[in-house]
Amino acid sequence: MSMHEVNIEVNGVQYQRYVQSNMTLLTFLREELGLTGAKCGCETGECGACTVMMDGAPVNSCLVLAVEAIGAEIVTVEGLAKDGRLDPLQDAFIDHTGTQCGFCTPGILIAARALLDRNPTPTDEEIREALRGNLCRCTGYVRIIDAVKAAAKVEA
Repeated sequence: MSMHEVNIEVNGVQYQRYVQSNMTLLTFLREELGLTGAKCGCETGECGACTVMMDGAPVNSCLVLAVEAIGAEIVTVEGLAKDGRLDPLQDAFIDHTGTQCGFCTPGILIAARALLDRNPTPTDEEIREALRGNLCRCTGYVRIIDAVKAAAKVEA
């Protein structure tokens, strides 16, 4: 297997590593950088637990090779908090009990952040559409949608 130099900005920090050509972005984040917020759920892009932002758009990091992310700006759930303060979306998830087991939460937070970044006042339907690639087996989504709406109000 050939090795490739990968230069990727993650959460505002530039990283350079040599990786095998078949290493996924998810594996790179978790094993090379120790950022374990993105979870390995299905490894087929169906569950959304591994969602990160790549150049401002949510992607399933289990389906992106690390070499495909060369030069990209990646934001993981660890990068949402700034200066020791949670992102308003993270606060809203806490306030509205938008999480239970927490396995899906990092991916949902990233997908919701991407939505609010491009549409600061989404409708319920737009929130549902933005989160359609993120599966949660615990919450039933009502509190998740409530949390996203609350965060949108705080940011407006």
